[in-house]
Amino acid sequence: MRVRISKSLWKYALAVPLLVGSGVLVHAQIEGPKRGIPPIASNGDFEVTGVVVNATGKNAEEARRAGWEEAQRKAWSMLWAKTHGGSGSSLSDSTLDGIVSAIIVEEEQIGPRRYIAKLGVSFDRARAGQLLGVKGVGRKSAPLLVIPVMYSNGSPYVFERQTPWQAAWAKFRTSDSLIDYVRPFGGGGESLLLNAGQMDRRSRTWWRVILDQFGAADVIYPIVRLERQYPGGPVIGKFAARYGPENRFLGSFTLRAQNSEGIPAMMAEGARKTDELLQQAFAAGRLRAEASLLLEEIDEEDLEELEEEAEVAAEEEKDPLAAAVDSVSGRAEGEQGDRPNPATPAQQVTVNVQVSTPTPEAVDKAEASLRGIPGVRSVSTTSLALGGTSVMRVTFQGDPAALNAALQARGFR
Repeated sequence: MRVRISKSLWKYALAVPLLVGSGVLVHAQIEGPKRGIPPIASNGDFEVTGVVVNATGKNAEEARRAGWEEAQRKAWSMLWAKTHGGSGSSLSDSTLDGIVSAIIVEEEQIGPRRYIAKLGVSFDRARAGQLLGVKGVGRKSAPLLVIPVMYSNGSPYVFERQTPWQAAWAKFRTSDSLIDYVRPFGGGGESLLLNAGQMDRRSRTWWRVILDQFGAADVIYPIVRLERQYPGGPVIGKFAARYGPENRFLGSFTLRAQNSEGIPAMMAEGARKTDELLQQAFAAGRLRAEASLLLEEIDEEDLEELEEEAEVAAEEEKDPLAAAVDSVSGRAEGEQGDRPNPATPAQQVTVNVQVSTPTPEAVDKAEASLRGIPGVRSVSTTSLALGGTSVMRVTFQGDPAALNAALQARGFR
């Protein structure tokens, strides 16, 4: 519930007619699709939130301006104490005006001559960083796909509806973190593709396809389970961090909110503490992208060989395995007659196999079955079609007739 106001728009914001009267709350809501909230852009600015001010003035406009200037001074002191420890340094209001990039209105009450609010202050990283002596974040993790799972009333939610957990990750500023987050928000088909059931998937082939769509190298699951003591009473949030197709555990903690109104603040704190867990795991070497999730690279020689084979198959317009069998048989009859051909067992054949793959498990079983054929050197899925027919490339060393018989015995074509 925040409004972000750039410093360049202050004079316009202060010129807007103010709501006068005690107890009037001004709230703003981040609008987005019904199934999720788009993540904010993390531009690297230093941001201090939760700054409480209580200012007065001759009128509402002057009180609000005094409140914002007070928030700048308090935020700078808090930022200095956070980066250097101890009491914060003081800067003049004119200097602060030059390094503050935006004021974030979290909550505010405006009266005829009084201004009470909870604000956030964003400092320009380039300008404030010189005064603080702070450099940017160096080494970062590989891109990690975030799937925030919230359990409420026994049911898991990701993007099926807007949740405070997904909203907390959408509003979380990632610029100062060692983790390179990839944060989807449930738009389009994402709400159907990314759900709590993905935590039980182990297929590397499935995850390669999903991660490639989002430009990520691995997946992390920030999880929270909400437990309500009684209607209108305290809410306990049990948080955990997991990652990878194997759903490995990284850490957990528990937070508490006094009532349902405190859930958003609890979620924001949960996202911050979860990020700390992930950063600690990354620094300790526990959070690394699995090699099995990386796409296989094909060198130039293999690529040229595949192109030549595709051209030959297109010209012959016949089954490539049958063509290989005929070619080997013709050479054997023409060159050696009835004598056995010692070079035939060493013949290398590459063929495409069509496989019905209704589920990701069927893809794994088909690859395992093909690798189990004696003489098969490699198997890779070149065209994945879940719910349809996928194509797998098989490299075989030996007699092509033996491969043909083995494939037919296993039901492949």
